[in-house]
Amino acid sequence: MNKPFVPQLVYIEPKALEYELGVELKRKFETMGLEIRETTSHNQVRNIPGKNDLQKYRNAKSTLVVGVRKTLKFDTSKPSAEYAIPFATGCMGHCHYCYLQTTMGSKPYIRTYVNLDEIFGAAEKYMAERAPEMTRFEASCTSDIVGIDHLTHSLKRAIEYFGRSEHGLLRFVTKFHHVDHLLDADHQGKTRFRFSVNADYVIKNFEPGTSPLDLRIEAAAKVASADYPLGFIVAPIYLHEGWQEGYKTLIQKLYEKLPRHATEDLTFELIQHRFTKPAKRVIQQNYPMTKLELDEAKRQYKWGKYGIGKYVYKKDEATEIKETLSEYIHAYFPQAKIEYFT
Repeated sequence: MNKPFVPQLVYIEPKALEYELGVELKRKFETMGLEIRETTSHNQVRNIPGKNDLQKYRNAKSTLVVGVRKTLKFDTSKPSAEYAIPFATGCMGHCHYCYLQTTMGSKPYIRTYVNLDEIFGAAEKYMAERAPEMTRFEASCTSDIVGIDHLTHSLKRAIEYFGRSEHGLLRFVTKFHHVDHLLDADHQGKTRFRFSVNADYVIKNFEPGTSPLDLRIEAAAKVASADYPLGFIVAPIYLHEGWQEGYKTLIQKLYEKLPRHATEDLTFELIQHRFTKPAKRVIQQNYPMTKLELDEAKRQYKWGKYGIGKYVYKKDEATEIKETLSEYIHAYFPQAKIEYFT
């Protein structure tokens, strides 16, 4: 996906027009000539066009709902941060393995929230509770926020808000390269800008609708030049023929293309491929031709929170994944920190 996302259809909740950003977005989308409909609430979004479920699913992925975030209680977001901060929900990417497949269920459309000051106010309370310790907020638990921010600029406002805060740090991750509008944000070094990267095989086969790897790395170099702390999430690490070579090539590419100063404060997060039984059902329904390996017999079962366990690689495979990638990272980026492997 080389062009920035433009929704085919926009729904606006009337309450969203009580906020400056809601009015601004309505005006912007009218100027762009997009089809705009009113909806009392995102739950009432009906009649997504399409002859069958697959078409409706794809059309929903290019539908944007402009609304108000009602729940201001933040979820925890271990191991990457203390809390998830909600600016948007849903994603325009079509990654076959994505956990949003099940959490979004029958509502795969994208939602953006316009009551930013209320969201920041809630963050303020969480920071006050933990002060003088720093509190990390993850902005991409339920969406790829960068994918829509060229339209909303909510993330840019959040970066500058946390830049001014005394006890807050912001983090997010993206598979998109549309970062130019974020390069001049006054981040004060308090936002860690991360890119999700993978071996070519995984990106080509399982990540349609996202930016190609080379464009992500190019964007990462720009972000590093804008002095943001930089990080990479290698996820999901997926065993395929020639996987060792595939991941080695990935780390080499990062080494070749990143400015040297970026490597002084670089983080990596390593996440092996996993799936749940409900996710497997949804994935096979939405991407019936997928090559994704989802055989429970080849995995080990790991209990998860909320009682839904997941299937991860067997212990010896997981150990090999962790050791192999750690070795590559330390060879090319000796100063980098591997934050976790899960």
